[in-house]
Amino acid sequence: MTAAQPRVVPVGAAFDHMPFTRRHLMIGLTLFGAFVIDSWELVALVYVQADLAASMGMDQASVGLVLSALSFGMIPGALLWGPVADRIGRRPACFGSMVAYSVLAIASAFAPEPWVLILLRVLSGFALAGVYTVTFPYFLELVPTKVRGRAAVYLSMGWPVGLLCAIGASSLIRDWSWQIMLAGAVAGGWAFVLRAVVPESPYWLIARGREEEARVVLRQLASPDAEAQLTGSGGRVGNPLELFRGRLVRVAVPALLVNFVFSWGYWGLQNWLPTLLAQKGLTLDASLAFAALSAVMMIPGYLTASYLTARFGRKKIFLLYVLAACAGGFVFATADSLTQLYLGNFTLAFFSLGAWGVWNTWNGEFYPTVTRGTGAAYSSAMQLIASTSAPAAIGLLLDANLGFTLVILVINAFLVVSVLLALVLPETEGRTLT
Repeated sequence: MTAAQPRVVPVGAAFDHMPFTRRHLMIGLTLFGAFVIDSWELVALVYVQADLAASMGMDQASVGLVLSALSFGMIPGALLWGPVADRIGRRPACFGSMVAYSVLAIASAFAPEPWVLILLRVLSGFALAGVYTVTFPYFLELVPTKVRGRAAVYLSMGWPVGLLCAIGASSLIRDWSWQIMLAGAVAGGWAFVLRAVVPESPYWLIARGREEEARVVLRQLASPDAEAQLTGSGGRVGNPLELFRGRLVRVAVPALLVNFVFSWGYWGLQNWLPTLLAQKGLTLDASLAFAALSAVMMIPGYLTASYLTARFGRKKIFLLYVLAACAGGFVFATADSLTQLYLGNFTLAFFSLGAWGVWNTWNGEFYPTVTRGTGAAYSSAMQLIASTSAPAAIGLLLDANLGFTLVILVINAFLVVSVLLALVLPETEGRTLT
């Protein structure tokens, strides 16, 4: 009599009937904290640029270099960290990235000269790119299939939380507010929390042939298939060329373009919002309050998107929200009263950030495990190229005195292009990750 053969189960199927447990909640909160740190760092200096210029004797061109330096450093950083995460694992990549960023961020706060600050900001961006790139694919590989979309949109809410923290800190500290970079010390401590709470991805472990370790994690996550024989996707791990071969190229190319144009539209407005509002007569304090209220409006945008994507799918809700954001952008651009200005920007904030929450999930589901980190890397790189180039391009438009309305409409046009590109992408709601 022969022993019964164990069931053979794809690792993704082990998440299909998995319950959502307290362990998943702890993992989500820990990665949420990492995303708050990402958000904080990306916008912290935007709202204290006047203090930065005064403290270090910098002109606007030099301030612009400082603002762009982090994103500039994150571009090669993302291209490196994504394949690294595919090769060495999600957890060590996130941990190493946060520790290295923490050291460099603290050093940045004590930079004696503008050129030293710019250099340290570039290096900080290179380090930060790891956790920025890996957080979402990592989270997607640890939560049950049935809640994956909703949970990942909740994770995206770390963005407005980090934004509100940066605005609040810059309002309170004032004269030395550009040294809020010292808050980078938090990232170093949080890296150890992440390593203690968040396990390695079972998808990655199976792809690397470490089946018993994957079973241990699946038991921790209460998967009913933890004892089955697990299989995963094959392919060359961490090879960027895999993105542009076979059927995957039909998804990868339009998805990468959406990452660029959608990010360009967002950052084109975000980096210059205080200046654009000043053209409408708002003081710095009024602009900070305006930005804070806009960030608050992002939260219900995420919440509604989270609920709707689970019911109607990623694609429909992303397209609907970006179109609604375009409508808000048009009202904001053509506003002739403070009420219309608030209404337009709040609509833009509500729907554009809700769309970002959906996109962070949708974009991470296009790729198989062996290239998911690499796909996230190239996606992040496209976003970062946009966030680096958009502020400079908008600055040229402002220098040309094109006016508030035309500048906002140019930014809005990039959101329209995002919709057109996303039309060809496949729906992934409820699908098992491969």
